[in-house]
Amino acid sequence: MEDFSSGFWGIYIAAIVVISLAGLLYLLRSQSVVKLPKGQKADVTGHKWDDDLEEYNNPLPRWWMWLFYLTIFFAIGYLVLYPGLVVWKGSNNWTAAGQFKQERDKKDAEIKPLYDKFMQQDVVAVSKSTEAREIGQRLFMTYCIQCHGSDAHGAKGFPNLTDDDWLYGGSPEKIVETISNGRGGQMPAFGAQFGEEGVKDVANHVLKIAGKKFDAERATRGEANFKTVCAACHGPDGKGNQAIGAPNLTDKTWLYGGSETTIIETITNGRKNYMPAWKEFLGDAKVHLLAGYVYGLSHQEGEAAKAK
Repeated sequence: MEDFSSGFWGIYIAAIVVISLAGLLYLLRSQSVVKLPKGQKADVTGHKWDDDLEEYNNPLPRWWMWLFYLTIFFAIGYLVLYPGLVVWKGSNNWTAAGQFKQERDKKDAEIKPLYDKFMQQDVVAVSKSTEAREIGQRLFMTYCIQCHGSDAHGAKGFPNLTDDDWLYGGSPEKIVETISNGRGGQMPAFGAQFGEEGVKDVANHVLKIAGKKFDAERATRGEANFKTVCAACHGPDGKGNQAIGAPNLTDKTWLYGGSETTIIETITNGRKNYMPAWKEFLGDAKVHLLAGYVYGLSHQEGEAAKAK
């Protein structure tokens, strides 16, 4: 509710709540003070069934009314203590974010000795510890599967973390850096610069250096544009540059797909990828454990790293 762009809506909600509670109190009060003289029957409403079954205008049962009063008093007490009115933060300054942080800090304090133990080990050692990998896997399942999948094989636009192909490098230090600070990768669109035919020519040159089926004539024409424009990021041989996250175009790993149609789409419209930074949210210890788990995915003992 703190995200409202205008203070009007907070006042609007508070007014509705206060008026509603006041209206309910008035209604209950008006129905609880009516008393009939002894021996006098209440008026009938005019509703009648089966000849002699009539509806009387009797006051509401006392037990029911007191229960209703109790719910209203409970609501008032709640609104005094908690920020239900939006414009009032509550006398105990409670927030959902604050409660989450308190519970998280309490749990972190309980397991801090365990975290400290693994912080004294390097990422490679952590990746080989069964206990550390179990913790890292739970962290991965909580924060990473939305993009990389529960099996870490990724999806279109999201890297596979189980192979030996890395955009920014797969060393322990680079993995920690990536998780901590996030990544922002962008390839500009060249459709307007190259033109439709020029894009197809460059795409076929990319297919050529990737060892795929290509049009030789187009590949020859596209080589000049590739070496003039694309080589600035991907290198003249197309093997990429991990310093800036430019992918290697000569292997079989394709983040968005390696068909001619997809490559043309990429060159024409460009690509933009973003991975959020997790250091501030998770802290160094959790990042360290998560990095150990991710490192272990592509360095499993006895298993060769598999390319896409």
